[in-house]
Amino acid sequence: METKEAPAGEAFVNDTPPPSIGQMLEWDTSALPLLPVLGVVLALWYWTGAQRVRASGRPWPWHRTACFLGGCLLLIAVTGLKVESYGYELFSVWMFQHLTLSMAIPPLWVLGSPGLLLLRSTPHRGMGRGVLALALSALRSPPARWILHPGFTIPVFLFSYYGIYLSPIFDTVSAVPAGHVSLEIFFLASGLLFIMPVLATGPLPVRQSYLGRCFDLFVEMPLHVFIGVVLMMATKPLLTTFVDPPPEWGVDVMQDQQLAGALAWSYGEPVALVVVVIFAMRWNRDDKRMNAALDRRAEIDGDSDLEAYNNFLRSLSAVERPETR
Repeated sequence: METKEAPAGEAFVNDTPPPSIGQMLEWDTSALPLLPVLGVVLALWYWTGAQRVRASGRPWPWHRTACFLGGCLLLIAVTGLKVESYGYELFSVWMFQHLTLSMAIPPLWVLGSPGLLLLRSTPHRGMGRGVLALALSALRSPPARWILHPGFTIPVFLFSYYGIYLSPIFDTVSAVPAGHVSLEIFFLASGLLFIMPVLATGPLPVRQSYLGRCFDLFVEMPLHVFIGVVLMMATKPLLTTFVDPPPEWGVDVMQDQQLAGALAWSYGEPVALVVVVIFAMRWNRDDKRMNAALDRRAEIDGDSDLEAYNNFLRSLSAVERPETR
């Protein structure tokens, strides 16, 4: 059978069977392995670091390990299995990859607290000391403060939807395999930049109040889903990359675009709900801790702040008394 020239070069041929769950779960030996290899390397590093922390006698919660390794498995699956090849031809499959990279993997990684693990598992002598010094200097640098500020993270996250799909950027960049992978890396990075200030428990160069982070969440949540409405209501294909799937598949391009829009609308909502619940639980927990600390302080020093305020009110009352007479 004749080979079809596709943006992915030799990564996709005409004799590939029609898309199905079984086909997409097969290993894709023709895909560029950059992101699957990254997933394997990060999983091995995290597992080794967690074991080193436990071996030193300090606890490391199992749920952190499960979250981070789950994110690595998702990264390997959506970029290393056959779903990667189908993502070159079908908008719906590509949108699934995009949403997984930007909305599912980043929260799992952040909940794994890899920064905290790095600080606890890296030796404080020899090469480890240099690694820690480099990591801390990068964390405290002005660029880190800038790229983690909501004024940067939210526009970048929204650009990954509206700017990419409603302009010629996607068709231009995805014309070559390296561009396709670059877009995947960009989606993964944009998701990480947005969720880190919201959920990260380790050290950060800037940390907003809970009220500020709550505002960021509820600004982003309704905005990113509207790209789904745009895709579902469009009367023509918005991207030329996906207008010519293999004819033997019998794919209706407009129906596939509407399916991509439905995914953009619905995929992120359960993820966002879980993030909001975790965020609310942490907010409530930290408020209780702060109130408990204030109560302990009041027991020790007799609530000096309250006493100072009462003294101030007494002084005002003493000043007003002669005037009243």
